[in-house]
Amino acid sequence: MDSPEVTFTLAYLVFAVCFVFTPTEFHSAGLTVQNLLSGWLGSEDAAFVPYHQRRTAATLLCHSLLPLGYYVGMCFAAPEKQLYYPSQTPETWRAFLLLALMLPALACTLIYYWSQDQWARHPLARTLALYALPRSGWRAVASSVNTEFRRIDKFATGVPGARVIVTDTWVMKVTTYRVHVAQQQDVHLTVTESQQHDLAPDSNLPVQLLTIRVASANPAVQAFDIRLNSTEYGELCEKLQAPIRSAANVVIHQSLGDLFLETFASLVEVNPAYSVPSSQDLEACIGCMQTRASVKLVKTCQAAAEGECQQCYCRPMWCLTCMGKWFASRQDPQRPDTWLASRVPCPTCRARFCILDVCAVR
Repeated sequence: MDSPEVTFTLAYLVFAVCFVFTPTEFHSAGLTVQNLLSGWLGSEDAAFVPYHQRRTAATLLCHSLLPLGYYVGMCFAAPEKQLYYPSQTPETWRAFLLLALMLPALACTLIYYWSQDQWARHPLARTLALYALPRSGWRAVASSVNTEFRRIDKFATGVPGARVIVTDTWVMKVTTYRVHVAQQQDVHLTVTESQQHDLAPDSNLPVQLLTIRVASANPAVQAFDIRLNSTEYGELCEKLQAPIRSAANVVIHQSLGDLFLETFASLVEVNPAYSVPSSQDLEACIGCMQTRASVKLVKTCQAAAEGECQQCYCRPMWCLTCMGKWFASRQDPQRPDTWLASRVPCPTCRARFCILDVCAVR
């Protein structure tokens, strides 16, 4: 393959991936289906349900056109292949063109089916119809959802491709191609998984992501998972009417301090260990007096005479948890992004140290 063909293929692949899984940069530039078709989609705040019925349909159609866009682009990037004459192109390209034409055709057929009877066949309308009263239809339920979404006291979080919205009556998850809806009074919520990350993608802070299973008592309503930061867990619980159960192996850190202690411990584990001399006995931690001392400050981040950190000559006197709490207590609460890289004085001799100097006792 020649250079223009390779360059276009790679560039279009990056564009297609970013257009489907829109990163922050694409949102800022307005390269999203919601922004490009905002005039037709209308306002989400004014009519939540009709907006997302049109949005999911438009997104499906736009994404189905991506293979065809690649083929058209290749007609100009590699004119020697004569792709604009399908009868003269290699069999592989003819098969690709057939697929590229079939995808939008199937998407248009499905969208036409959804739009019948004023979008009554759309998956969102079918889900809302399950909650309709005997003498009313899905539109009455949609009106209730629209009204509650306009209220400012709703809980909303998440990235555009996986937003979580909780109103007084509804629990909703908005994804690229679908909107999941469940009524609060009918759901069972369970924290099934937690993932700890030392650094969040958009900040220098530790983060714990919780996965919560939302299962309706109505078997016709499909269960779905929502993901959110553990620091938002308390706000979510306040908005929910039903309690959230937790799996036995899931520990939820709702405060930034809890997250920091978890990250502090994980970083200390990878530091070099300190071997206690056989003649020295470990005493109880002078911070909590509950467990034995388990860490020693040893300058390992740089050479002895370099940097701001200093050598500490204190014997092991603190447990890992108390040392982590001391480290966190010396930080600026308004600048949590600087905590991991900061230096604090030893609680006993005041020699300055960083996290790389905290060594577990062996």
